[in-house]
Amino acid sequence: MNAAALMDTFDCRVAFAEELIALARADSRIVAVCADSVGSSNLTGFAAAFPDRLINVGIAEQNMVGVAAGLANGGFIPFVSAASPFLSGRALEQIKADIAYNSYHVVLCGQSPGMAYGELGPTHHSIEDLAWLRAVADLTVLVPADPEQTRGAMRWAAGAGKPVFMRIGRFKVPAVTPAGSGFEAGRATLLREGADVTLIAAGVMVSRALAAAALLAEAGVAARVLNMATIKPLDAAAVLAAATETGRIVTAEEAVVHGGLGSAVAEFVVEHCPVPMRILGVTGFAPTGNTAFLLDHFGLNAEGIAGAARELMR
Repeated sequence: MNAAALMDTFDCRVAFAEELIALARADSRIVAVCADSVGSSNLTGFAAAFPDRLINVGIAEQNMVGVAAGLANGGFIPFVSAASPFLSGRALEQIKADIAYNSYHVVLCGQSPGMAYGELGPTHHSIEDLAWLRAVADLTVLVPADPEQTRGAMRWAAGAGKPVFMRIGRFKVPAVTPAGSGFEAGRATLLREGADVTLIAAGVMVSRALAAAALLAEAGVAARVLNMATIKPLDAAAVLAAATETGRIVTAEEAVVHGGLGSAVAEFVVEHCPVPMRILGVTGFAPTGNTAFLLDHFGLNAEGIAGAARELMR
């Protein structure tokens, strides 16, 4: 992935809205359920195309997930769309008891995850969602890295036949998905070869991991880059190869450092092939500020990732 390819940035919510309409046209079972978030979820076009297949429950996230469970039980495929901090926080019990426990085919779409609502402060940061939802049994957890991967993840989720949670990013990101790579839950995408250290990232952090690899290359360090778009189930084979072939791993995620991507990788590595690791993410409550500032604040940028890799090299 060259530097020029990382200059243009895109909003994954646009891809989400377009793909949801395309999926609904192909399958009459697909419905959208939201919590007074038609505009912020980019569902205006869906509402115009399918006015009888959009259910807006108002600001009632717990009820929204319960309604989705009922729709799934009735043979529909609900795409539940709401701000990620409130979908994952307020409705956690319903996600566990109503959706996952019953193995209902519901696609939970957390809009504007991570620190995308930066200026609204800690109440609106969705940085614990990966840890909370990864702990729920039988729930697939996806974090697409760009619009193309968002489309692929949605197509996969529409046919999964089981409960899925996926982040829909608001912070604009470059296109990083190689043409023709497709999407399969539980499969990482190798974006750059390297034998000295592996950088494993998800979502917003993937393009920043690629930029970090470019910085490391200037110093003669060959960094492998993996886009781990599935937090659960983890691509165990890719992680094992990274550990055995490069001997060092840095993970980077727009989430708390406990319980998410880094924890998933560390849990596997410590049992199967212990190697030195660094887990980069958010520590403590994130302050108020725009998303770019907050990512830099926690060292979630090319320099921070490269610096962590250099520490491991020493």
